[in-house]
Amino acid sequence: MSRKALLGGLYLGETLGFLKPHPSNTIGAFLHRSLFRYGNVFKSHLFFSPTVVSCDQELNYFILQKTRGKLFQCSYPKPIHGILGNVSMLVAVGDTHKRLRNVAISLVSITKSKPEFLNDIERIAVQILNSWKDKQQVMFCEEARKFSFNVIIKQVLGLTSEEPETGKILEDFLAFMRGLVSIPLYIPGTPYARAARSRISSRVKAIIEERRSRNGRSCGVRNDFLEILLSVDTLSEDEKVSFVLDSLLGGYETTSLLMAMVVHLLGQSPTASEQLKLEHEQIRSSKERDEFLNWEDYKKMGFTQNVINEALRYGNIVKFVHRKALKDVKFRDHLIPSGWKVLPVFTAVHLDSSVHADALQFHPWRWEAQDQTCKKFTPFGGGSRCCPGSELAKIEIAFFLHHLLQNFRWTAEDVDQPMAYPYVEFGKGLLINLDRCSI
Repeated sequence: MSRKALLGGLYLGETLGFLKPHPSNTIGAFLHRSLFRYGNVFKSHLFFSPTVVSCDQELNYFILQKTRGKLFQCSYPKPIHGILGNVSMLVAVGDTHKRLRNVAISLVSITKSKPEFLNDIERIAVQILNSWKDKQQVMFCEEARKFSFNVIIKQVLGLTSEEPETGKILEDFLAFMRGLVSIPLYIPGTPYARAARSRISSRVKAIIEERRSRNGRSCGVRNDFLEILLSVDTLSEDEKVSFVLDSLLGGYETTSLLMAMVVHLLGQSPTASEQLKLEHEQIRSSKERDEFLNWEDYKKMGFTQNVINEALRYGNIVKFVHRKALKDVKFRDHLIPSGWKVLPVFTAVHLDSSVHADALQFHPWRWEAQDQTCKKFTPFGGGSRCCPGSELAKIEIAFFLHHLLQNFRWTAEDVDQPMAYPYVEFGKGLLINLDRCSI
């Protein structure tokens, strides 16, 4: 073995084994083997750093809750910082992250129940489903991405799918995403993602300037994130641009993947699908034929929430997060040395049969008696870095399901198992056969 290869192996440590693709509803061979040998908390060398891996429910919760304090901080690989930028909410720490997160929470609180936002979601869902009327098959992952992107671009920048600028942003955004998901091991993808991010930033800056000019001419106010963002004086111009990119990233990839996971799992559970359809038929029966759904309707979608939560637990959209110990940390019998990377692995807790009964089964009914905010369920992280837009994603999926269930039945063409790379994806795009329901 060459000296270069030997050094590369030393730096990578067990990273390749940790990242080896596996079905997302399993913990993978590396964790299975390590848990058997060392227990729920063990030391390794991952992502070029000595690392403590935690598959322990209590330690994971402790790490997530202490991230903003003096014990741990967010610590993603350097190439991700290079792509996202240091003022991205995903990688920022300290006061910068606190300011960005406060703005995000405020925007979500203002937006989530507004009729304009809810109506936009429903219009786009109906538009997507209407495009299926003469189709016998669709590649669902592609359709889900189309839906989620059209929703988020309208919500954040006020753009519709028909506007030329939307297509240009999508083209650059896809290049940006290809570079991002290749991290941390495919470093050559970084320059392309940085270039794509630079182009998107330039477009967003131009939209911001045009919006300021429009508002100065009293041309009317739009109901989107950008309109509210322009009035925020606690963020710099670069932070506002980065905030827009973070919103596009979170609202596009995570939402579309969760939608695909829900549709995939419902296709394998006729009982859950039928109960879900009945819930939405009851909601629709109380409304006029073309009347929009509202916030009160969303709050009635109890079983829908159970299905989404179970898809998050069983499908594991987010496998783990990166943290770093800022000082020596003692937790029970475990010592986490200062400067070491810490990986709380959510998948291990979500699929632990001692934590969740029949953990390896998709069973939405478990959430009728189980608290979704408990320590053993952390699909969006936790503490000060819990995803602020998670509720928006659930609303989008719930409204899409409302119309999907009443208009179509579906089956998967082939067994297309969602795989963790560690980013979860359907390798074949989730091709589904459609059968239109008679009205």
